[in-house]
Amino acid sequence: MRIRQAFAAGLLGLAPALTGCLTHTHAVVKTRLPSVVMSTSLDQLALEINQRFDSIQSMNAAVEISASTGGNLQGKVTETTSLRGYILMRKPADLRVLLLVPVVGTRAIDMVTDGTNFKLLIPSRHEAMVGTNEVTHPSKNGLENLRPVVFFDSMFVQGPASNQIISMTSDTRIVDEGKKKHDLVEEPAYAVQILDQPQGQHAHTLRVIHISSMDLLPYQQDIYDAAGNISTKAFYSDYQYFNNTPFPMHIKIERPQDHYGLDVVITKLTLNQKLDDDQFELKIPEGYPVQTMK
Repeated sequence: MRIRQAFAAGLLGLAPALTGCLTHTHAVVKTRLPSVVMSTSLDQLALEINQRFDSIQSMNAAVEISASTGGNLQGKVTETTSLRGYILMRKPADLRVLLLVPVVGTRAIDMVTDGTNFKLLIPSRHEAMVGTNEVTHPSKNGLENLRPVVFFDSMFVQGPASNQIISMTSDTRIVDEGKKKHDLVEEPAYAVQILDQPQGQHAHTLRVIHISSMDLLPYQQDIYDAAGNISTKAFYSDYQYFNNTPFPMHIKIERPQDHYGLDVVITKLTLNQKLDDDQFELKIPEGYPVQTMK
């Protein structure tokens, strides 16, 4: 009994210190709530994601693309000069990425895929590469692991297939509105998880789509590999509408395992125009050595 009384007296003695004498207040950047917050359901979000993806059957985009390699593990980051070019897409899986040499406008990089196999041409080096979209023997040079499918998966946010499982969580994020100095908005956000069918008690996460509550549009997508690691992070901003279809004009792609990133700025975009077969054909000139990428 005496021990309990002594312990209680000790707590009472600490109370003034805990509530006053030992506290310290310091200033932090103040945030505000968004003026508009849209509520929704998981089913509605999944429906809207699929509708946006289905509404785009082809794309012809004029782009400016820059790349960076390295990171914290390397202790440095190397950035490349931005290159102008074009990205063509035709469903179900045709894609072409053509980048031009500055000033002269000749081809710097030309890459195509049919969704399964790809070809890559680097005219300045008289080099050609072929292979499948799946990297089975990763190169130490991260950019050599780049496949056209990275552009397709990053630029077009797909909803869940009929045999996949979805769930939703909510969180908050801090957004710099940029209207004035330190104009930070603390907005609710949704995260839609897309999972494969469970194997026993385990379910594999395929993708997580982060969606703003202010406009219900994706601002980030995380794509996972079979081992559960993030293979691609894509960030979306500067949305514009094309015949009622919103599309981000700025897309940042991060490949954490390959230690490279791509910054894609779309300067002109045309959706759903007819694209011909020859626009997705890439002929390798005679005399070019062809390297098979695995």
